[in-house]
Formats: sequence, C-alpha cells, structure tokens
Amino acid sequence: METYFHSVTLDREKCKGCTTCIKHCPTEAIRVRNGKARIIKERCIDCGQCIRVCPHRAKKAVCDSFDRLSDYKYTIALPAPSLYGQFANLNDIGIILTGLKRIGFDDVFEVARAAEIVSDMTRSFMKEGNELKRPVISSACPACVRLIKKRFPQLVGNVIPHAAPVDLAAIMARKQAVEKTGYAPHEIGVFFITPCPAKMTETISPVGLAKAPMDGAFSMAEVYIKLVGVMKDIKEPEIQPTAGLIGIGWSITGGEGKALLNERYLAVDGIENVIKVLEDIEDDKLSEVEFIELNACIQGCVGGCLTVENPYVAKTRVRRLMKYLPVSRNKANFEGVFEGLSWEHELEYTPVWKLDDDVQVAMAKMQEINQLLKSLPGLDCGSCGAPSCRAFAEDVVLGFAKDDDCIFNMRERMQYMSGTGDADEYLPPPFRKSREGEK
Repeated sequence: METYFHSVTLDREKCKGCTTCIKHCPTEAIRVRNGKARIIKERCIDCGQCIRVCPHRAKKAVCDSFDRLSDYKYTIALPAPSLYGQFANLNDIGIILTGLKRIGFDDVFEVARAAEIVSDMTRSFMKEGNELKRPVISSACPACVRLIKKRFPQLVGNVIPHAAPVDLAAIMARKQAVEKTGYAPHEIGVFFITPCPAKMTETISPVGLAKAPMDGAFSMAEVYIKLVGVMKDIKEPEIQPTAGLIGIGWSITGGEGKALLNERYLAVDGIENVIKVLEDIEDDKLSEVEFIELNACIQGCVGGCLTVENPYVAKTRVRRLMKYLPVSRNKANFEGVFEGLSWEHELEYTPVWKLDDDVQVAMAKMQEINQLLKSLPGLDCGSCGAPSCRAFAEDVVLGFAKDDDCIFNMRERMQYMSGTGDADEYLPPPFRKSREGEK
C-alpha cells in the first residue's frame, strides 16, 4: 500500500465529530469514530476539500515555517501566479516580487515564467507522434493526478508525463543562483509559495520524480500577511515581472488549455466536476477533445484553500493584470530542459480500495458487501460515521465498523429486544416514520 507525506492533517482538539467532512471528501478518505474524524492516509489526495468545509477549522495544511530560510546561504521564492490575484488595486506585479525580497528572500523566480516554457513544451509534445492516449490529461494539478492514480486506473496512460511548472521553475532558479553566487546547489534554498496543500505534499512526496526540485513550500496565506505590511512602502519595484499573460493565466481555469493554442481542449475546475469528467473519459464520451485541463479547486489555483481571497474576485484581478501584458516573454529551450522535467518513472495505479490480495476472497467480500447493502436504508445519512451506506458496508466487512453502528439497524434491534415501545423516537427527526395525526 502506497504511503507518503500528507499536508492535510486533523486537529483533534478542534474536531467536534460533526461529519461535515465525510460528505465532501472525493475519495471517501474520512471516517468519524468516537466523536472524532479520522483521515485514511492511503486514500487522501490532499485536495483540501475538507479544510474548506470544516465549520470548526479542525482540518489544516502543514506547510514549512519561515525559520527554514536560515538553513540556507541563499534563498529563492517561487511565487505561484495565483498570488497576484490576492491583492486589491495592484497594477504592478513587480511590487509583489520586490516585497518577497523584503520579507526575507534573497531572490525571486516567477513560476509563471516556467509555465510559459511548459506550455511550449506541451504544444510540441502533442504535435509529435507519441504513444500517449487521447485525450491528453494535464499533470499540473497534483491532487487530480493522485485522484487518477487511486480511482481511475484506465486513465493513467493519458496523463502527460512531465512535471508541473513549479518543478521547472525550481530547477531553473537553482541553476541560475549557482551561476550568480558560486554557492553549491545544496546551499541554496528554493521555496514555493503554494495556494494548496497538494502542492505542499509534492515538495516532500512528488509524483513521477524521485525527489522534488524545490526544498519546501510556504502557505500563500502566511506569505500574504507578511507582504501586506511591506508592499505599501514600495514605490519603485526593484524586480520586474518576467512572464506574460500565458504564464500568469495558468492561475485560473482555462489558462493552461488556452496556452496550447488549440481549441479542442476542455478546462474543468472543482473536484466533483473533475470526477464527472474523468468518468466520461473512461466511458469514451469525450473523443472529440484532445487536451483536458484539470483543477481540483474552483476557478483554478486562485481557489486553493491556502489563499485568502474569494476565487472569483482573485480571477477578475488576474485577468485585469493580464490585460496589458505581452502574450509570452519566455520560449522553451528544449535542449536539456525536457529531460529535467520528464517523469523518472511512469504513473502507476495504486489500488487503495482493494478488498483482498486473493481474488476469490475479494469476490466473497464483495458479495458480502452487496448483501449487507441491501439491508441498509440507502439514505447515506452519515450517522454511522461513513460517507455512504456502501462505504459503511465496506467498513463492516473489512472489520472497521460493526453492523449495529447503523442507527437504523440499532433501532430494529431495540424494538426486537424490548418487544414494546416505538424505537423510532430515538432516530433524528428527519428519519422518523410519520405517526397518525402528524403532518
């Protein structure tokens, strides 16, 4: 069973066991037991959906501390272009870039710059005759890539086998810093400013690469707080932006797809919509589409749960910044670059929902699950601590729950044992049967 570092974690002290999270997890990775949520690590894809919906803020993303800057002789910030949409009345991206130096970084390298190069590389890759299945699926969103790994085995061959712009930005930034400073590569700290926990996870446990090119990641919300205090005093930026509208456009839904200059693409945002589209691809319903851009967050990376601004507002700000920019300021130098960006090993299906290693035993368990499911009410109420009746049936068969954890099964047992009385009164009001005279 695959295990790796997770940025998404649970604060048990804040958790009230309300079951809100189990209803929104796209991989059914959360259960509530004994009044507290529990994250099944093998199923979690670090999409951050539970962080968004938790009313008690009991889910959080673990990111690096700014104290890590002192571990290196020279530090570089890699700002995601979604950072630019967090600030009101911003007319010059250079103010943000200069602000990053003033809060402790020695240099700044825009991820948007690398995004333009990756767009060039993707266009070239798709024009070449290769064995990648159509439609080609973007590998830019790590949450979506992990979702495919765990839930859509037929589509692992559709995912484009190269790393995201942040990885290329880290490679280029470190190389540039070595030439500029003379320091050894390990003496230079390269840190991503991330809008989501999935990309924090990538800095520790990358998909497709043996080791992530960056050294860590800081929460965009934390960096925003530090930047607000210094940006108001910046009149003349020291650093000028190095990316055009193509690179900055990657921060919003459709930006990556438009950069391919091919109308036969589909851009999807929101993890629920992503799942629906992936199911359609499996059913061969999207044969006319050549490229699929997937974003786990609503409106793209500007909707990440580590941002501070409403994603729709941030998207509008990004578009306004893009309005007067050149189309692109960077062109791919394919010699040596693609090799550094190509995945070192193929994407492989990780069967986290496997019932048993023995096929016959697994089939017997499946029959048992289906049989138990017939006896359940099918309301998916979540009272048992599982997201659905089917998930509860699986938990029972696998030994993680008991049959009478279902409140409806418990009601029937109480009626049988007592012989008198109406056990319906112990059910929550929405699930009680109507009595005579009641409306």
